[in-house]
Amino acid sequence: MDKVRSTTTIGNTLFHWGERTFIMGIINLSPDSFSGDGLRSAEDALGKAQKLVQDGADIIDVGGESTRPDAKPIEPEEEIRHVIPFIEMAKKSLGVPISVDTSKITVAEKALEAGADMLNDVSGLTNSARMIELAGNRKAPIVITSNQRGNPVQDILGSILNQLVEMIEKAEQAGVLRENIVIDPGIGFGKTVEQNLEIIRRLDELKILKCPILLGTSRKSFIGAVLGTPPEERLEGTAATTAIGIMKGADMVRVHDVKQMKLIAKMSDAVIRGQE
Repeated sequence: MDKVRSTTTIGNTLFHWGERTFIMGIINLSPDSFSGDGLRSAEDALGKAQKLVQDGADIIDVGGESTRPDAKPIEPEEEIRHVIPFIEMAKKSLGVPISVDTSKITVAEKALEAGADMLNDVSGLTNSARMIELAGNRKAPIVITSNQRGNPVQDILGSILNQLVEMIEKAEQAGVLRENIVIDPGIGFGKTVEQNLEIIRRLDELKILKCPILLGTSRKSFIGAVLGTPPEERLEGTAATTAIGIMKGADMVRVHDVKQMKLIAKMSDAVIRGQE
C-alpha cells in the first residue's frame, strides 16, 4: 500500500494519510445510543475519553444525539447542552483533536466556538446546506457521509460514489480545502445488510475520489444480523470488518473499543503497509 498520500491538519495534529491507520474513539452523550454506551454527564464522558486516548485514540468524536433509525430527534438546544461542556473540558485536557458528530448547523457552530476541531455530519449534508459553508468559512476539516435513509437504492457503490462526488464538489465550491475533506461510505444509514457487506468488500473503489476514507462499522446492526449478537457482543465482528476495511483502504476507523481496535489496526498495518 502506498505511503503518505496527503496530509490534513486537525487541531494541532497532522494526519499523514497512508502512513498508518488512525483511530477515532467514540463518545456518545445521547442516553439512547444504539450501542448502549450513552453517557449522562460531561464529567463521565471526559473520564471515558481520557481512557480512550490512553488506549490509543488519535481523535475523539463526540455526539449528543442518537443516529439510529428509530431515534427520536432532539432540539438543537438540548444537543448543545449535551456536547458543549464536554468539548470545553476535553479541549483543555485530552491532547488530541475533537470531532463533533452533528447534522445541526447551530450545534456545529457552538462546537467550533467551544474548541472542536472537525465536523462530522452523517446526514449526507442534507439537513443543512450551511454545514459546508461553515466548514469553508472556518477552514475546518469535515467528514461527509453517504446516507441512503429514505432513498433506498439497488446500485449501492454507484450511489455512494455519485453522492460523495456531488458533496465534494459543493464543499470545494464553498471554500473547503480538498485536504480537509474526509469521506465516509456510511455503513448503516439506509443500507441493507448485504449492501453494508458489499461496501466493505469494495471499499477500495472509493480511492478514485482521492480523499481519506473513514470507516465506521463498530457494533453496527449488520454485524448483529450476521452473527446473531447484541451490540455489546459484536467485538469480534467489529474486529473482522475493521481489518478487512483497512486492507481495502480505510485510513481511519471510528470505534467504541479503542484498545482492541488499536491492536487490530497495528497488526493490519504490519501486514498491509509493511510496518513493524
